[in-house]
Amino acid sequence: MTKQQNIEINGVSYYAIQHGSPEAPPLLLLHGFTGSSVNWATHTSIFGEQFSVIRVDVLGHGRTNSPSDPNRYAMPQVAADIIALLDAWQIVQTAVLGYSMGGRLALYLACNYRERFSQFILESSSPGLATETERAARRQSDETLAAWIEANSIEAFVNRWEALPLWASQQQLPEAARQQLRQQRLQNNPTGLANSLRGMGTGAQPSLWPCLPALALPTLLIVGELDSKFVSINQQMAAELPNGRLHIIPQAGHTTHLERPSAFATAVLRFLT
Repeated sequence: MTKQQNIEINGVSYYAIQHGSPEAPPLLLLHGFTGSSVNWATHTSIFGEQFSVIRVDVLGHGRTNSPSDPNRYAMPQVAADIIALLDAWQIVQTAVLGYSMGGRLALYLACNYRERFSQFILESSSPGLATETERAARRQSDETLAAWIEANSIEAFVNRWEALPLWASQQQLPEAARQQLRQQRLQNNPTGLANSLRGMGTGAQPSLWPCLPALALPTLLIVGELDSKFVSINQQMAAELPNGRLHIIPQAGHTTHLERPSAFATAVLRFLT
């Protein structure tokens, strides 16, 4: 069974889709910056055999609205939207899988609404920056990029984004997969992406490092072997989490779910079941 709809959440039209039997345990999937629920299409088929999979376009992405007020994108407000969506669909508790920005959102949910969640999988994610000095510098660079996005075309931004060293390992993807990912990125709204940086960027979000030692829920950290910066961050996170484990996927970079989909799905399902 598949249910999809645009649903009014706290004054914003959100796009969400649920796949699988409603009686199955729920699994919420949260995409990364420039992404959408489309990024999880392949894994929805795999996870949907055992779970009721909920995918949502995060504020400013995909088919969800892109409000003009940057303050609407603050992490506490977006997290409250996700909880309101779960309420609207009568989901009392769910496991959650978040990638990159979606992982930071998932971790914020874990720290502030932990009774609503059973297990966490955080892919290529982080608790944010530990010091205000680091966060201030990142906010400045994110604002510069946000203004650039607004001043240029979405195609110009996607060209710039895809040239970042972070995505070098995506060259191992088949050409058709790279083009599909590019087309998905091009569907985004420049206003939504710019304001997402301002409201949910790593500099804008509060540091979640202090939350980790008290987070007793089972947590799986997944990171690609080639993504050395995030390997280091996730090793530190695993040391702080009382019930966390780290899984490093060989020959993968930041987007392990796309670059090594089978290994990624196996790790997720072993953890959840």
